[in-house]
Amino acid sequence: MQAKTTILARHENGVAYLTLNRPDVFNSFNREMALELQQHLDNCAASDTVRAVVLTGAGKAFCAGQDLKEVTTPELNPGFRKILDEHYAPIITRLRQLPKPVVAAVNGVAAGAGANIALACDIIMADEGASFIQAFSKIGLVPDSGGTFFLPRIVGFQKAMALAMLGDKVSARDAEKMGMIYRAVPSETFTETVEKTATKLAMMPTRALGLIKQAFHASQGNSLEQQLELEANCQIEASETEDYQEGVTAFLEKRKPNYRGR
Repeated sequence: MQAKTTILARHENGVAYLTLNRPDVFNSFNREMALELQQHLDNCAASDTVRAVVLTGAGKAFCAGQDLKEVTTPELNPGFRKILDEHYAPIITRLRQLPKPVVAAVNGVAAGAGANIALACDIIMADEGASFIQAFSKIGLVPDSGGTFFLPRIVGFQKAMALAMLGDKVSARDAEKMGMIYRAVPSETFTETVEKTATKLAMMPTRALGLIKQAFHASQGNSLEQQLELEANCQIEASETEDYQEGVTAFLEKRKPNYRGR
């Protein structure tokens, strides 16, 4: 692994751990890191041995959003259109479409695009010392990276509007209370808890989890009738997997199933 890589990657027990690795700038995104993360997510999607993904940050922060030095330095600045179209939109799309569970392990501050990248993941776990900030309005910008899509659907319209306009810092504990994240975890057990959760996901029927993910995301735009049809299609697809056959057989034989993600 190259020492200067902006994404640290390791694969263990069926889990790909992707770590944003620019700790000196609180893991804020530049073009290199955005493109490298996209490549790693593509690799995870294509790999038969990766059955769950954990996204986290190196050092004290999860991600502080966009590296403002990049956008204020003329020779480095790609321009906002390019940043949004080529950096953040592809990352959000990949996280949502990856047919495997993605856990955001928010180890510290998640601000701006960093907060919304976390919200795009399937399960969000945060160190109890972490925080979430829609920091855009503080510098005269608007939420991007799916923030205006995710936040009102997760916490409700009024709460989302206030968080976006006021830029309030939300503690991990408060984020859990308002349903923004799955769990706030004590610092001393955070890494262990994340790894146990990710390993559990990796041992489950991967294709069924991918179909659950697909169905939940589609529900945000579907009518009830459309969703019932999608559920039926997903159920039929799941019922044709090897893991379904293993699950039923294990149940009848009163033993623990050995899922293989197929």
